[in-house]
Amino acid sequence: MSGTVYLVGAGPGAPDLLTLRAARLLERADIVFHDALVPQAILSLALRAIKIAVGKRSGQHSTAQKFINKRLVDAARMYPVVVRLKGGDPMLFGRAQEELAWLQQHRIRCEVVPGVTAALAASADLGVSLTARGWSRSVAFLTMRTAAGARPNNWLKVALAADTVVIYMGAGEAEEISRALIGAGKSPATPLAIVEHASLPGMRKLAGTLEQLPALAERCGNGPVAILLGEVYREIAASGIIAPWLNQLSAGEQLSFSPTVRATRGGRAHSSNS
Repeated sequence: MSGTVYLVGAGPGAPDLLTLRAARLLERADIVFHDALVPQAILSLALRAIKIAVGKRSGQHSTAQKFINKRLVDAARMYPVVVRLKGGDPMLFGRAQEELAWLQQHRIRCEVVPGVTAALAASADLGVSLTARGWSRSVAFLTMRTAAGARPNNWLKVALAADTVVIYMGAGEAEEISRALIGAGKSPATPLAIVEHASLPGMRKLAGTLEQLPALAERCGNGPVAILLGEVYREIAASGIIAPWLNQLSAGEQLSFSPTVRATRGGRAHSSNS
Protein backbone atom coordinates (compact mmCIF):
# COMPACT_ATOMS: atom_id res chain seq x y z
CA MET A 1 0.00 0.00 0.00
CA SER A 2 1.46 3.37 -1.01
CA GLY A 3 1.32 6.69 0.76
CA THR A 4 0.14 10.06 -0.50
CA VAL A 5 2.27 12.72 -2.16
CA TYR A 6 1.25 16.29 -1.32
CA LEU A 7 2.41 19.08 -3.63
CA VAL A 8 2.53 21.92 -1.14
CA GLY A 9 2.98 25.64 -1.78
CA ALA A 10 5.56 27.17 0.56
CA GLY A 11 4.48 30.68 -0.39
CA PRO A 12 6.92 33.54 -1.00
CA GLY A 13 9.06 32.76 2.04
CA ALA A 14 7.47 34.24 5.16
CA PRO A 15 6.54 31.28 7.40
CA ASP A 16 3.35 32.99 8.61
CA LEU A 17 2.06 33.13 5.04
CA LEU A 18 1.86 29.33 4.89
CA THR A 19 -1.66 27.95 4.85
CA LEU A 20 -2.80 26.00 7.90
CA ARG A 21 -3.07 22.89 5.75
CA ALA A 22 0.52 23.29 4.58
CA ALA A 23 1.82 23.74 8.13
CA ARG A 24 -0.08 20.71 9.39
CA LEU A 25 1.17 18.52 6.56
CA LEU A 26 4.75 19.53 7.26
CA GLU A 27 4.27 18.51 10.89
CA ARG A 28 2.98 15.10 9.74
CA ALA A 29 5.45 14.56 6.91
CA ASP A 30 7.72 11.54 6.85
CA ILE A 31 9.87 12.95 4.06
CA VAL A 32 10.04 16.38 2.38
CA PHE A 33 11.48 17.10 -1.05
CA HIS A 34 11.94 20.86 -1.11
CA ASP A 35 12.91 23.64 -3.50
CA ALA A 36 16.22 25.46 -3.04
CA LEU A 37 14.62 28.75 -2.02
CA VAL A 38 12.40 27.40 0.76
CA PRO A 39 13.79 29.02 3.94
CA GLN A 40 14.91 27.06 6.96
CA ALA A 41 12.18 28.64 9.08
CA ILE A 42 9.61 26.77 7.00
CA LEU A 43 11.58 23.53 6.76
CA SER A 44 11.94 23.50 10.55
CA LEU A 45 8.18 22.85 10.79
CA ALA A 46 8.83 19.34 9.46
CA LEU A 47 10.36 18.20 12.74
CA ARG A 48 10.21 14.46 12.13
CA ALA A 49 10.77 14.38 8.38
CA ILE A 50 13.73 13.45 6.23
CA LYS A 51 14.53 16.57 4.18
CA ILE A 52 15.94 16.36 0.67
CA ALA A 53 16.79 19.42 -1.43
CA VAL A 54 15.75 19.00 -5.07
CA GLY A 55 15.42 22.62 -6.08
CA LYS A 56 16.37 24.31 -9.33
CA ARG A 57 18.25 27.61 -9.47
CA SER A 58 19.30 29.47 -12.58
CA GLY A 59 22.98 29.01 -13.39
CA GLN A 60 23.52 26.44 -10.61
CA HIS A 61 23.54 22.67 -10.41
CA SER A 62 19.99 21.34 -10.06
CA THR A 63 18.20 18.03 -9.82
CA ALA A 64 16.82 16.67 -13.10
CA GLN A 65 13.02 16.61 -13.18
CA LYS A 66 12.85 12.94 -14.14
CA PHE A 67 14.94 12.10 -11.08
CA ILE A 68 12.59 14.10 -8.83
CA ASN A 69 9.62 12.25 -10.34
CA LYS A 70 11.20 8.88 -9.59
CA ARG A 71 12.12 9.85 -6.05
CA LEU A 72 8.53 10.88 -5.32
CA VAL A 73 7.16 7.53 -6.47
CA ASP A 74 9.82 5.60 -4.55
CA ALA A 75 9.14 7.63 -1.39
CA ALA A 76 5.37 7.09 -1.64
CA ARG A 77 5.97 3.35 -1.63
CA MET A 78 7.91 3.66 1.63
CA TYR A 79 6.22 6.45 3.62
CA PRO A 80 2.59 7.41 4.38
CA VAL A 81 3.06 11.20 4.03
CA VAL A 82 5.36 12.56 1.33
CA VAL A 83 5.58 16.34 0.83
CA ARG A 84 6.90 17.99 -2.31
CA LEU A 85 7.44 21.53 -1.03
CA LYS A 86 7.52 24.19 -3.75
CA GLY A 87 8.11 27.92 -3.52
CA GLY A 88 5.05 30.09 -4.11
CA ASP A 89 2.13 28.09 -5.49
CA PRO A 90 2.79 24.62 -6.92
CA MET A 91 0.53 25.21 -9.91
CA LEU A 92 2.32 28.32 -11.18
CA PHE A 93 5.72 27.89 -12.87
CA GLY A 94 6.45 24.98 -10.54
CA ARG A 95 6.46 21.97 -12.91
CA ALA A 96 3.61 20.55 -10.89
CA GLN A 97 1.88 19.09 -13.93
CA GLU A 98 4.89 16.91 -14.77
CA GLU A 99 4.99 15.53 -11.25
CA LEU A 100 1.23 15.02 -11.04
CA ALA A 101 1.18 13.19 -14.35
CA TRP A 102 4.01 10.89 -13.30
CA LEU A 103 2.41 10.11 -9.95
CA GLN A 104 -0.96 9.40 -11.54
CA GLN A 105 0.69 7.19 -14.15
CA HIS A 106 2.16 5.12 -11.31
CA ARG A 107 -1.13 5.08 -9.38
CA ILE A 108 0.18 7.14 -6.49
CA ARG A 109 -2.35 9.22 -4.59
CA CYS A 110 -1.57 12.91 -4.77
CA GLU A 111 -3.06 16.19 -3.60
CA VAL A 112 -2.22 19.84 -4.21
CA VAL A 113 -2.08 22.41 -1.41
CA PRO A 114 -2.09 25.99 -2.78
CA GLY A 115 0.34 28.68 -1.65
CA VAL A 116 0.71 32.46 -1.94
CA THR A 117 2.47 33.22 -5.21
CA ALA A 118 5.20 35.88 -5.47
CA ALA A 119 3.04 38.28 -7.50
CA LEU A 120 0.55 38.59 -4.65
CA ALA A 121 3.22 38.98 -1.98
CA ALA A 122 5.01 41.61 -4.07
CA SER A 123 1.77 43.52 -4.54
CA ALA A 124 1.20 43.50 -0.80
CA ASP A 125 4.71 44.81 -0.16
CA LEU A 126 4.23 47.58 -2.72
CA GLY A 127 0.80 48.50 -1.43
CA VAL A 128 -0.47 48.58 -5.01
CA SER A 129 -3.29 46.40 -6.32
CA LEU A 130 -2.73 44.35 -9.46
CA THR A 131 -6.14 45.51 -10.67
CA ALA A 132 -7.72 48.94 -10.40
CA ARG A 133 -11.02 50.23 -11.66
CA GLY A 134 -10.46 52.23 -14.82
CA TRP A 135 -6.78 51.30 -15.04
CA SER A 136 -6.27 47.56 -14.98
CA ARG A 137 -8.87 44.89 -15.75
CA SER A 138 -6.50 42.15 -16.88
CA VAL A 139 -3.41 40.61 -15.29
CA ALA A 140 -0.81 38.28 -16.80
CA PHE A 141 1.73 36.17 -14.93
CA LEU A 142 4.55 35.06 -17.22
CA THR A 143 8.12 33.85 -17.45
CA MET A 144 10.55 34.18 -20.33
CA ARG A 145 12.14 30.82 -19.64
CA THR A 146 11.59 27.95 -22.04
CA ALA A 147 12.56 24.34 -21.41
CA ALA A 148 14.63 22.50 -23.98
CA GLY A 149 12.39 21.05 -26.66
CA ALA A 150 9.35 23.06 -25.54
CA ARG A 151 7.22 25.11 -27.90
CA PRO A 152 8.20 28.78 -28.38
CA ASN A 153 7.43 31.17 -25.55
CA ASN A 154 5.01 33.89 -26.68
CA TRP A 155 5.65 36.02 -23.61
CA LEU A 156 5.86 39.25 -25.60
CA LYS A 157 2.36 38.85 -27.05
CA VAL A 158 0.96 38.19 -23.60
CA ALA A 159 2.83 41.12 -22.02
CA LEU A 160 1.50 43.52 -24.64
CA ALA A 161 -2.10 42.37 -24.21
CA ALA A 162 -2.50 42.62 -20.42
CA ASP A 163 -3.04 45.82 -18.42
CA THR A 164 -0.78 44.62 -15.59
CA VAL A 165 2.06 42.16 -16.12
CA VAL A 166 4.10 40.24 -13.56
CA ILE A 167 7.29 38.65 -14.88
CA TYR A 168 8.75 35.85 -12.80
CA MET A 169 12.48 35.02 -12.84
CA GLY A 170 13.16 37.92 -15.20
CA ALA A 171 15.93 39.95 -13.56
CA GLY A 172 18.61 38.28 -15.66
CA GLU A 173 16.70 39.11 -18.84
CA ALA A 174 15.86 42.71 -17.92
CA GLU A 175 17.64 44.23 -20.90
CA GLU A 176 15.92 41.85 -23.32
CA ILE A 177 12.53 42.52 -21.71
CA SER A 178 12.94 46.28 -21.99
CA ARG A 179 14.24 46.16 -25.56
CA ALA A 180 11.57 43.74 -26.79
CA LEU A 181 8.62 45.57 -25.24
CA ILE A 182 9.78 49.00 -26.40
CA GLY A 183 10.53 47.61 -29.85
CA ALA A 184 7.00 46.20 -30.02
CA GLY A 185 5.46 49.58 -29.29
CA LYS A 186 5.30 49.75 -25.49
CA SER A 187 6.08 53.24 -24.22
CA PRO A 188 9.56 53.59 -22.65
CA ALA A 189 7.84 55.58 -19.91
CA THR A 190 5.61 52.66 -18.89
CA PRO A 191 5.83 52.50 -15.07
CA LEU A 192 7.07 49.40 -13.29
CA ALA A 193 8.24 48.09 -9.95
CA ILE A 194 10.69 45.40 -8.91
CA VAL A 195 10.40 43.48 -5.66
CA GLU A 196 13.15 41.17 -4.41
CA HIS A 197 12.60 38.76 -1.51
CA ALA A 198 8.88 39.55 -1.34
CA SER A 199 7.36 39.12 2.14
CA LEU A 200 10.74 38.64 3.86
CA PRO A 201 12.57 40.97 6.27
CA GLY A 202 15.26 41.57 3.61
CA MET A 203 12.71 42.61 1.00
CA ARG A 204 13.84 45.35 -1.40
CA LYS A 205 11.75 47.26 -3.91
CA LEU A 206 12.40 49.70 -6.72
CA ALA A 207 10.18 51.66 -9.04
CA GLY A 208 10.90 53.34 -12.35
CA THR A 209 10.08 53.04 -16.02
CA LEU A 210 10.47 50.41 -18.69
CA GLU A 211 13.53 52.08 -20.20
CA GLN A 212 15.16 52.06 -16.74
CA LEU A 213 14.51 48.35 -16.16
CA PRO A 214 18.06 47.13 -17.01
CA ALA A 215 19.61 49.63 -14.58
CA LEU A 216 17.10 48.71 -11.90
CA ALA A 217 17.75 44.99 -12.30
CA GLU A 218 21.49 45.47 -11.97
CA ARG A 219 20.91 46.63 -8.38
CA CYS A 220 19.16 43.39 -7.44
CA GLY A 221 20.95 40.70 -5.48
CA ASN A 222 20.65 36.94 -5.89
CA GLY A 223 17.19 36.61 -4.41
CA PRO A 224 13.91 35.85 -6.21
CA VAL A 225 12.67 38.89 -8.13
CA ALA A 226 9.24 39.84 -9.45
CA ILE A 227 8.96 42.53 -12.13
CA LEU A 228 5.56 44.25 -12.14
CA LEU A 229 4.62 46.42 -15.10
CA GLY A 230 1.60 48.62 -15.80
CA GLU A 231 -0.18 51.93 -15.24
CA VAL A 232 -1.15 50.97 -11.69
CA TYR A 233 2.50 51.69 -10.76
CA ARG A 234 2.47 55.24 -12.14
CA GLU A 235 2.34 56.91 -8.72
CA ILE A 236 5.21 55.00 -7.13
CA ALA A 237 7.30 55.27 -10.32
CA ALA A 238 6.98 59.06 -10.10
CA SER A 239 7.78 59.25 -6.37
CA GLY A 240 11.32 60.49 -7.02
CA ILE A 241 12.69 58.86 -3.85
CA ILE A 242 15.99 57.03 -4.32
CA ALA A 243 17.07 54.28 -1.97
CA PRO A 244 20.42 54.77 -0.18
CA TRP A 245 21.85 51.64 -1.78
CA LEU A 246 21.42 53.22 -5.23
CA ASN A 247 23.89 56.04 -4.71
CA GLN A 248 26.04 54.72 -7.55
CA LEU A 249 23.46 55.76 -10.15
CA SER A 250 24.66 57.98 -12.91
CA ALA A 251 23.35 61.53 -13.05
CA GLY A 252 21.12 60.70 -16.02
CA GLU A 253 19.25 57.90 -14.26
CA GLN A 254 16.20 58.64 -12.16
CA LEU A 255 15.31 55.39 -10.46
CA SER A 256 12.81 55.73 -7.67
CA PHE A 257 12.11 53.90 -4.45
CA SER A 258 9.05 54.31 -2.29
CA PRO A 259 9.13 52.92 1.25
CA THR A 260 5.76 52.00 2.66
CA VAL A 261 4.52 50.71 5.96
CA ARG A 262 2.58 47.47 5.92
CA ALA A 263 0.99 45.49 8.70
CA THR A 264 2.57 42.14 9.34
CA ARG A 265 0.42 39.07 9.86
CA GLY A 266 0.92 39.58 13.60
CA GLY A 267 -0.55 43.06 13.35
CA ARG A 268 2.71 44.99 13.81
CA ALA A 269 3.72 47.80 11.51
CA HIS A 270 6.71 47.01 9.32
CA SER A 271 8.70 49.59 7.38
CA SER A 272 9.44 48.23 3.91
CA ASN A 273 12.64 50.00 3.03
CA SER A 274 16.00 48.41 2.45
